[in-house]
Amino acid sequence: METRRESVVEEVHEEPPVARRTGPSLAHLSAADLQVYLKGMDYPAGRQDLITHARKNDAPEVVIVALERFGDRTYRSAADVSTEFGNVK
Repeated sequence: METRRESVVEEVHEEPPVARRTGPSLAHLSAADLQVYLKGMDYPAGRQDLITHARKNDAPEVVIVALERFGDRTYRSAADVSTEFGNVK
């Protein structure tokens, strides 16, 4: 009696990873990194203005997350933004 065994090869198709804008983690993000994405920002500006401007400058998600932690107030200068960044980091 002959037993025939067939090998079943299962193909696994993995989806390619979604392309993401990456940057430093929040722990490694510096005020200087943040300012790169706020280049050309007109002050005074509110938190939402900063977020909108950063997105227009293709900021990675970590920058947006940092800006979302800012207080909802008016920022008068880049130095004011850097100070707030130090408070929320």
